[in-house]
Amino acid sequence: MADRVVAVAGALDTKSADYEFLKSVIEARGLKVLLIDFGVLGNPALKPDIGSEEVARAGGDSLADLRATQDKTRAMRAMTEGLAKVVAGLHAEGRIHGIISMGGSGGTAVATNAMRALPVGFPKVMVSTVAGGDVAAYVGTRDIVMIPSVVDVAGLNRISREIYTNAGGAIAGMVLARAEAAAAHEQKPVVVASMFGNTTECVDRARHSLEKAGYEVLVFHATGTGGRTMESLIADGFVDAVADITTTELADEVAGGVLNAGPDRLFAAARKGLPTVLVPGCVDMANFWAADTVPEKYRGRKLYEWNANVTLMRTNVAENRHIGEWIARAANESKGPVAVVLPLKGVSMLDSPGGEFWDPEADSACFDAIRSKLRPDIAVVEMNANINDSAFADKVVETLLGLVARNRGRATEPART
Repeated sequence: MADRVVAVAGALDTKSADYEFLKSVIEARGLKVLLIDFGVLGNPALKPDIGSEEVARAGGDSLADLRATQDKTRAMRAMTEGLAKVVAGLHAEGRIHGIISMGGSGGTAVATNAMRALPVGFPKVMVSTVAGGDVAAYVGTRDIVMIPSVVDVAGLNRISREIYTNAGGAIAGMVLARAEAAAAHEQKPVVVASMFGNTTECVDRARHSLEKAGYEVLVFHATGTGGRTMESLIADGFVDAVADITTTELADEVAGGVLNAGPDRLFAAARKGLPTVLVPGCVDMANFWAADTVPEKYRGRKLYEWNANVTLMRTNVAENRHIGEWIARAANESKGPVAVVLPLKGVSMLDSPGGEFWDPEADSACFDAIRSKLRPDIAVVEMNANINDSAFADKVVETLLGLVARNRGRATEPART
């Protein structure tokens, strides 16, 4: 695997000894190293393949000016933006197969921003002084492996050598394993699906049917992070079709719940033009944490304790109308084939006749908004069923395969990617 290259990015002006050791660990495993310097303060003792001047220039600045002004904020911004552009360019050209960095909070911010510009599955390792705490801001929706440095990244000692050896072995193993897996496994077309506890029966049945049809199905729990991750994979080109069965994160965005996925939810598939089935699944509920965290203004609403840590609030007519308009807007913006499938007997397990959240008026507000706002060429499939009924799941699969066939101009046998 001598053709495999690991990008090693860091502030070489202050941490050359650390990076020289890490470089030797990776090269000892038969991989090549491409050194990138994003240090600003001085000249590195270890010669980089891509110097800090090139990184600064990619970030819209010059290294000489950054050193002259000694404006740390400006330098951080330039090197953060520059490294992301440099790394993304190397990946697009196929010149790197993994990336690793080491540093404190500043170096971690610069390096992980670049790592987040790389797709899921691309090996990424960050050795950091802040890795033992909340790393959500550094990781985002990407699969960055965070390794606590234990001691500061400030020279070689009996502890840092152990950490660097493990980190170098980790990135090398990831790169090698990825190459072996790519050669060994058949690549099936990918469908993504969204799921919640209240739509598990529907999504499980749909997943099994799609797998029998030759698809690999990736299921995402609609908890805000799940929706954002699904959207990012779609945007990155990993996905061939979308079964967005559980659009509950829209309810949280509209009603101020804690599991929202942001205002761009549903739009990645539309922009990519992927065959997509949209379902107003679990839009009957907005999520809050324990009951005492529910905002005072909602205390008079219909609440349901899902468990000790999660409280569900039944959405009302106005909120459901807003959600329906959102779904229609995303469908209307789609560049590819799209359809909406409506479960007329309830959008969740709780929203079924006699159930805790059964509210036909609120459901109708959502359905009517979808019907009235959709482009006339977009199909609306109405099922006299609850979302978790077998017939509904089967109709979602049938509809999605029909959209794929229309998109490919052939029968419903999936096209191999």
